[in-house]
Amino acid sequence: MSVPNLVVVMGPTASGKSEVAEAIAKFHNAPIINGDAFQIYRGMDIGTAKPKNKSNYHLLDIRNPNEDFGVGEYVILASELLLEFYNQNRSVVICGGTGLYIRALTEEYRDLFPSPSAELRLKVAEMNLEEAVDSLTKLDPNGSSNMDLKNEIRVKRALERKMENRLPIQFSVPPFMIKKIAIIPPSQLSQVKIKQRTQEMFQNGWVAEVKDLLNKGYGLGNPGFRALGYEAIAEYLQEKGNEMDLVERIENDTVRYAKRQRTWLRAEPNLVVFDGVSEALEAIIP
Repeated sequence: MSVPNLVVVMGPTASGKSEVAEAIAKFHNAPIINGDAFQIYRGMDIGTAKPKNKSNYHLLDIRNPNEDFGVGEYVILASELLLEFYNQNRSVVICGGTGLYIRALTEEYRDLFPSPSAELRLKVAEMNLEEAVDSLTKLDPNGSSNMDLKNEIRVKRALERKMENRLPIQFSVPPFMIKKIAIIPPSQLSQVKIKQRTQEMFQNGWVAEVKDLLNKGYGLGNPGFRALGYEAIAEYLQEKGNEMDLVERIENDTVRYAKRQRTWLRAEPNLVVFDGVSEALEAIIP
């Protein structure tokens, strides 16, 4: 019996990775596991570029926008799915732009921790940075000396771990034949694609999508609203700003985000890079 494939398709936003992933999945009759940190949120379809046909995807729409979700939860859920499909001798495609999620999974990170109790997270969240640093240095003076104590998120996550004394997450990836590819268009072409897609998102009702989320009680400060554009649109709706300025702001934010994704991918282990969709498909699909 041949070993099933695990094909990981990465790339900066608007690179065409979803098109490649879906073509590979069709060729292998394989399911697709989402590797995007914000496509897990319900009601956030347009701005996160969710696939129109979700039937072959897993780990989409599994949380509400006000619920926390992190890399630890992701590797647990994704590794469980991988084991299920491996036992069925099925190949799998993972597609997404959240590099940390995919690297943590495929490289089997051993320093990930489960989320704390809701009570502890709320308690720590209510602390200001100075209070959190003071508590952390008392609990872990050696560990905190090596940390960026100006990074509020990292300080508070470290404090949560120390206050609950949680053990690292245990998970493993079945022995698939793993292939990791990335679609990384030239920088100028990437910028053109980002601007084109951003404008299409507005034409397709992105502002109405955010308005609906706000009407449901979600909004600024919710984890889901850290996705590109959502806070900006929420502020625009509250302040009745200029839509052209809003579109330009989101385009520029997205270009900067894509640049960070490209930087991350340069350090991705065992990654094969293609300039575009057609080049990738010609190389991957016989």
